[in-house]
Amino acid sequence: MAALDHITNGRRWAVIAWLCVGYMIAYFDRVNLSVALSQKDFQQYFNLSNTDRGLLNSAFFITYALVQIPAGWVVDKYGVKWPWVWGFTFWSVLSGLTAWVTGFWQLVALRLLLGLGESVITPAGMRWIRYNCAENQRGFVIGIYMAAAKLGPAIGSFLAAWLLRDHGWRTMFMILGFGCLVWIPFWILLVRDDDRELEKKAIRESGAASAIPFGRLLKSPVIIGTFIGTFCYQYFVYFSMTWLPSYFAERRGLDLSKTGQYAFFSLFGMAIVATAAGWVADRLIDRGWNPVRVRKGFIYAGFLCGSTEIIGALSDSQSTALFFAIFSLSGLGLVTANYWALTQTLLPNAAVGKIVGVQNFAANVPGVVASYLTGWLLQTTGRYDAPMWAIWIFLVTGILSYAFLVREKYVPR
Repeated sequence: MAALDHITNGRRWAVIAWLCVGYMIAYFDRVNLSVALSQKDFQQYFNLSNTDRGLLNSAFFITYALVQIPAGWVVDKYGVKWPWVWGFTFWSVLSGLTAWVTGFWQLVALRLLLGLGESVITPAGMRWIRYNCAENQRGFVIGIYMAAAKLGPAIGSFLAAWLLRDHGWRTMFMILGFGCLVWIPFWILLVRDDDRELEKKAIRESGAASAIPFGRLLKSPVIIGTFIGTFCYQYFVYFSMTWLPSYFAERRGLDLSKTGQYAFFSLFGMAIVATAAGWVADRLIDRGWNPVRVRKGFIYAGFLCGSTEIIGALSDSQSTALFFAIFSLSGLGLVTANYWALTQTLLPNAAVGKIVGVQNFAANVPGVVASYLTGWLLQTTGRYDAPMWAIWIFLVTGILSYAFLVREKYVPR
């Protein structure tokens, strides 16, 4: 722990808590438009077709995914503290300005820009965790951080719906946009701008002459396997965020209330398991267990649990199907914290921001692929069996990528 004596335990956890709050706020500004798009008056004001609504929902992810690697470069070069401030200010102001838009293409432009603003949050957050949390803390901390990404949409959707119902969509955008700027002063007071110095210190203590060149990292089987595994994990997650309610309603005949309940419990269960799995993995590592084996063990178990979704999907029993819908997605939470932490364990001398950018790019591409491929398979076959088999194939592929590519012997030195 000598390498972490630059920060007190109290300050560490205060920053972690504020990082999580910032992550949740980012999701407020992602879901506020989705809530508005569900309202007839908003659709009629902008004369939106279903195609228009689809474009608006996907516009954010286009720029967000494409600039992940450049965003990682920014936080590696300029540190964590101020890029967070720049990005947070930029996206909050843009979200607030949505209250004054009058045309469809203005909405599209703001969503594209919003993706640019939010692009720094995951690379920056993971970089701060890397240099301020020990190996036996990272799984739990990353689990909490990723759980915030699951709670953010739930809280944000509730707030947006309440504000929209009682005050209208313009006021909703102003409050959720401009109001969240109060987060920034506390961040500036809490966080030191020292992670670049901490990075140099970590490299010296590891005995390396310098960080591993980024080009060599991209050619490594470790990064290729991580990219594939991340895509496969997130494919199921994005299916659940976009198509799970429709699956419950159309395949299982649930009403709107129960559809929402089962979708909520599936994602909430995933958040709880992700946090718990990170903590348990940390405790095992603290007792002397091999970090790589521990993290990979949880990853394998999570992918296997996730793959049980196919059992429920192919069953004619309502109770069996609903049980495995919740069990599979909750079980997938075993992967969440550990697959992020494993990358930092295997590549301690890599440029954290750029590596997280690569991994987060892989994590967001499925947002487009899962939505489109599920719709195409459903349209082609007329049944949900094919989309569920696609999930199973991706999860098995994720296991194989970690088994054969993400191995210590392939780590660049």
